[in-house]
Amino acid sequence: MSSLFCRRPVVGYVVSVKLPRVYEGKPTPRRYGVEKTFLYNQYTRMLEASNNSPIIFLQHTNFSAQRLQKLRRDITDANTKFSVSLSSPTPAPVEIGAPTLAVMRTSLFGVALRDFAPLDADKAAQIAGLVKGGFAVLTLPSFNPPQLDAILRALDRSVPPKKPGVEQPPPMKPQDDPSFVPGRKMQRVKPVLTPELTVMGALIERQVFGMEDVRDVSKLPTLDTLRAQIVGLLSSPAVQLAAILSEASGGKLARTLEGLKKGLEDSQGAETSS
Repeated sequence: MSSLFCRRPVVGYVVSVKLPRVYEGKPTPRRYGVEKTFLYNQYTRMLEASNNSPIIFLQHTNFSAQRLQKLRRDITDANTKFSVSLSSPTPAPVEIGAPTLAVMRTSLFGVALRDFAPLDADKAAQIAGLVKGGFAVLTLPSFNPPQLDAILRALDRSVPPKKPGVEQPPPMKPQDDPSFVPGRKMQRVKPVLTPELTVMGALIERQVFGMEDVRDVSKLPTLDTLRAQIVGLLSSPAVQLAAILSEASGGKLARTLEGLKKGLEDSQGAETSS
């Protein structure tokens, strides 16, 4: 996976899966340069691995390179704490693969998404409609709902959701500044931008999930826990039957049936005498 941030700014556009326009005299299919070919192949491999490695789609705004680095460290720390919590009851530590965060080139990702055969046009269009702005993806090494929940909570802590009704303050005009002197050049002050990060959806086992569905999936138990619960449900009738047969072998069932028979005969005799 590519670096979390690029040396040059990445312009975010809408992800498009529409067929490209054909120009006269241009070769088809389009040929890319070395860098774009590398990214196209990288995005294709990421989509191919989505059957086992979930992809979380993120929309980001007002992120600097330093702020993206901090976000990556927060994700790594959350994954490390999650791994330690799993290994604490066991003598040997449990190794959990680390998630990877990458800023995407929307145009190339749209091409890779359109050309990825296992996804039909409807699913590709669903994914393309999730993000409309700065685009990043978070890939997990495997489908592990508790790990996903830990990472999502780390994202919320690192970049708290924007409170409703809070707008970015507009830049101050020179004439509104009390220290403004006509004819003197004003000192340039960089605006303080508040970064925003939103989980827009996910591709898990090649199924598209919306924003709320991703949160619901993260609350599920692990596959091993679900398998154990299913085995317990299937084995419980057999355990109950074995208990009944065990009681029958000891004569308890026979005595119970004999008592029930005697009770029925007494009730019938009472009705006859009356």
